[in-house]
Amino acid sequence: MKNVMKLCFSAISENESFARVTVGAFIAKLDPTMDELTEIKTVVSEAVTNAIIHGYPNEEHGMVRIEAEIDEETVKITIQDEGVGMNNVEEARQPLFTSKPDLERSGMGFTIMENFMDDVEIRSEPMVGTTVRLQKRLAGQKAMCN
Repeated sequence: MKNVMKLCFSAISENESFARVTVGAFIAKLDPTMDELTEIKTVVSEAVTNAIIHGYPNEEHGMVRIEAEIDEETVKITIQDEGVGMNNVEEARQPLFTSKPDLERSGMGFTIMENFMDDVEIRSEPMVGTTVRLQKRLAGQKAMCN
């Protein structure tokens, strides 16, 4: 049976930790390992930070939406903004690429997401927004005890 959570919040930096903790609490019922929990919270943090900083660059306060779904041992997370979008998703996926060097951004957000998740899909359209879909199958603590 699927379990779904939806969350919508203002695109302001102090809400990044709220999103991270909320998704972590939602997936806790799967009894993930500490590494799995840390990885998922990290990718949520990266995706939400990207939505806030890059989606709404002129400090306009749009909204960020998260939908998380648990289907057996698989976690699916969708993070979406309705901001400025990207012209070139493939360029943005390149390690060390950043459109905000003045903010000392590392340009590793999408790389981190791809390393920690089983599947990462990014769709973006200029002046419409960006959607990041993440998926990970968890081994969890139960599998480690067998």
